[in-house]
Amino acid sequence: MKKTDYQFYVSGAIKLGVGFGIVSLLSRWITGNTILSSPETLIKYGLTGGIGYSLMGALALILFGFLAKKIREKYNNQHTIGDVLRQRLTPFGYWYMIFILLLTSTHSMFVQAMGAGILLHIIFPVPIFAGMFIFLLFCFFIGGVGGMQRLHQLAGVNVALIFGAVIFIPVYFYIQEGVYPVYEGIKLYHPYVLYIKNTDAIWFIFTAIIIGFGQVIIDRATWQRVFILKKEKVQMIFTLAGLIWATIPLALSSLLMIIIFGRSYENIYSLLFELVGKIQSTLLIVLFVLFCFSAISSTISAEIHATTTLIVKNILELFRPLTNREKWKYTYILSGMICVFLLAMVSILTPNPLELLFFFGNIYAAMIVPMLYIILGNKKLPFIIPLASFIGAAGGYVALPILKNLTAIWMSFAISSLICLIFFIYQSLFAKENTFNRS
Repeated sequence: MKKTDYQFYVSGAIKLGVGFGIVSLLSRWITGNTILSSPETLIKYGLTGGIGYSLMGALALILFGFLAKKIREKYNNQHTIGDVLRQRLTPFGYWYMIFILLLTSTHSMFVQAMGAGILLHIIFPVPIFAGMFIFLLFCFFIGGVGGMQRLHQLAGVNVALIFGAVIFIPVYFYIQEGVYPVYEGIKLYHPYVLYIKNTDAIWFIFTAIIIGFGQVIIDRATWQRVFILKKEKVQMIFTLAGLIWATIPLALSSLLMIIIFGRSYENIYSLLFELVGKIQSTLLIVLFVLFCFSAISSTISAEIHATTTLIVKNILELFRPLTNREKWKYTYILSGMICVFLLAMVSILTPNPLELLFFFGNIYAAMIVPMLYIILGNKKLPFIIPLASFIGAAGGYVALPILKNLTAIWMSFAISSLICLIFFIYQSLFAKENTFNRS
């Protein structure tokens, strides 16, 4: 495959084995949200919440691994989630799902860009606009211009920096401070962190798992990686990636406990700044900064690449056939537009990462069963299946003033699942009746 071929931009040049497949998935899923939400979860729900957050991503990747195996068996000649949706849905259902994918990709990229903005503001004494401009320019050249091959080249470096930080920095601190003084300080100043019978934390864990699985099952970048993994290794890759991913939030929680033991704090995000202040080694400070921005830049770059690919291959090309040159041109334009949009949004808005994740949780939860129907079914599906996700999400949002946010997410999941179940029963009975009449 020539480097000028647009398919080279979409999929790269090689199929990924176990080792590099895991690295590619970790590079995609160790995100700014992981860095910022892990401390918030620990403070809000204690150790149980911290462990639950690690389970969220781990189980999401492991469960999707079973589906990924089915996807490769049934849709081996496709390259994106949009290709599969076009094969399985009617035109109305297809365009609705494309709209949802664009909406959730915008949400995902905004969360990552917002995390980068917060970390830039905490670590460097520069205006957010200037720092974000340089950061997004880097992401534009990696994900927007470089494509899958460039993402593969940097994935190993990103993951090495991430694990270097989460291994060496906690070891450095615990050697300095000792484990027992940290435990006693937490017990004295923040005993709620050690409380493990928190029923809210248990409810949070189950809700986080369903949101995490909903995120993975409609993630454009993850689907693209499914099609470039070696077919016989795909499930193993997702399982191992999930188990390894679970260690990252736990390591970040241990870092946070080092900062807060024996003292109070004013702001959750200021704790990251205090971590930088506590690190006396220049090398470890540089490692921590590189860890933060390699995690976020790899995620945004993968999102930019996946979103532009979706728009070019599964939207623009449906209106008229595009030449190879036109595909590249539209890719550069769209990538630039996405980066400018993110720069503007981060400069204006500063929402809470965990709250933003759970606000979109209704959509992610409502998408699970319709996507399962799409992946596992055999016939072209009517509009009611994708529409079930809209009805479910809308029902959850309508119930928000009455129910708690976490309960509303489960309502979205239940409504969407019930509609799909009713359709399945109706379809099964109708098929049996036709068979009986023919006999």
